[in-house]
Amino acid sequence: MRTFPNELAIFKKLDTPQKVQDLLDTFRINFEPNDDTCRSPLVVLERREAHCIEGALLAAAIFWFHGREPLLLDLKTAKGDFDHVVALFKEHGRWGAVSKTNHAVLRYRDPVYKDIRELAMSYFNEYFLDTGVKTLRSFSDKPFDLLKFDDAWLTSRKNLWEIHDALDSAPHTQILPRGFSPKKLRLADPIEIKAGKIVEWKRGRKGKV
Repeated sequence: MRTFPNELAIFKKLDTPQKVQDLLDTFRINFEPNDDTCRSPLVVLERREAHCIEGALLAAAIFWFHGREPLLLDLKTAKGDFDHVVALFKEHGRWGAVSKTNHAVLRYRDPVYKDIRELAMSYFNEYFLDTGVKTLRSFSDKPFDLLKFDDAWLTSRKNLWEIHDALDSAPHTQILPRGFSPKKLRLADPIEIKAGKIVEWKRGRKGKV
């Protein structure tokens, strides 16, 4: 596994998923003020800033350093909302997830889920627009293994669009039963919508974090 000396000490300390999540929680949200990005773990560490897939890639890299598989899970939404990506880990036969998000929901999941579907579905009722419309529609069928890529992604100075696109095009399982209309889903309650508007990081002036 390719490593970068200045960050090696950080990796060594992050020997549990909880510690990895704690680190990501200290990073600013990458609002992409200038253009879309998909930064490598090295660049994320340097900038101490990330959005969901960037945080998931860093978490997966740290997991790999500690002998875990570097795995991702993609959550896809209906039009009008944003997809989400988390890093997967497994302990005592159960799945958990590390998540970088700016909201009060869609966050870390303890390793209590027996399979990927169960974990993915734990996000369903928390995934909605400000109108209360629930938007989660599918999830990647299998853990997306980053070992299929050359380890240059760890330290690349270029955006990792190859990984982004491969994850996006991977087979996904539809959540709603065939023939079930999304209009039949109950809207989130007003108090849920209010809680869903809580953000950890606010945009600065002129698009700066």
